[in-house]
Amino acid sequence: MTTTTQGASERITEAVTAWPGVVAGTGSRGEWGFNIGRRSIGHLHGDRVAHFAFPRELAAGLKAAGRVGPHPIDKPGLAARRIEGEADVLEVIELMRMNYDRAVANYGVPGTDAA
Repeated sequence: MTTTTQGASERITEAVTAWPGVVAGTGSRGEWGFNIGRRSIGHLHGDRVAHFAFPRELAAGLKAAGRVGPHPIDKPGLAARRIEGEADVLEVIELMRMNYDRAVANYGVPGTDAA
């Protein structure tokens, strides 16, 4: 009997790509990105960190609450979350869901009547 343990990026990918309209793939800088239509909801760098773009006020609130930290590119709205354990995996999924829900509310799901 063989057991396989999924890494953080695999668990996040499995959860996030289950949402209607989300596609995942390798970006131009080697990151593993998640998009709904043309809109990015976040990307991963292996199993170690997730990067996001949020509206400025939301990013500031998430940073103040300790849910995200600074992104390597110091621009308002950009944020990062280190992935060190299961709690971080779940938080990354929640943060991507925030971006997903905002995109769907504003633009609908691509390929449906809601789009």
